[in-house]
Amino acid sequence: MNANQENRMDTPHKYAHIPGWGADLNIADRPAYPMERTPPRLEGVPQAQLQSQRRTVEVLQSNERPGMTPLFGSPNPPRGLSGKLRRLAFRYSENDLRHWLILLAADRVDVGEGLVEDLQSGHVPNLYAEMGGPAELRHNPAGAARKLLTVAAVLGVVYLATRPRRRS
Repeated sequence: MNANQENRMDTPHKYAHIPGWGADLNIADRPAYPMERTPPRLEGVPQAQLQSQRRTVEVLQSNERPGMTPLFGSPNPPRGLSGKLRRLAFRYSENDLRHWLILLAADRVDVGEGLVEDLQSGHVPNLYAEMGGPAELRHNPAGAARKLLTVAAVLGVVYLATRPRRRS
């Protein structure tokens, strides 16, 4: 390391020798700078010109934001047990871990509800293909074998735990 590099390391910007370091310090070095709009696009547009999208289904929204935005996605309405879980999750703030864990649980319950609906309508789902089994077997055979052995071991343990005991 030469003296020039050593002096650079002692400065407050000791990483200045790395290309791109501190790019946000000089506005001309910012990659998005030429594309930024000043003023923002909707500044000065009267609110009367922004027509709000009509709600046709129940839309769950964060309790941190008052009112709906003028445009939003139209999701499937919450229904069944998964819908109740989603409504429960939206009672909590987005920075609360309960919010996200309940939403994850609701997704898992929704998968189960979908499987039950398929079976009720007479459609037997091909879980192996729908979960990417053929692709995993083709592109990751070792991982597919590990999963197969894991499933077999779990099923074996469940069988041994639930089989009737012989009395001697």
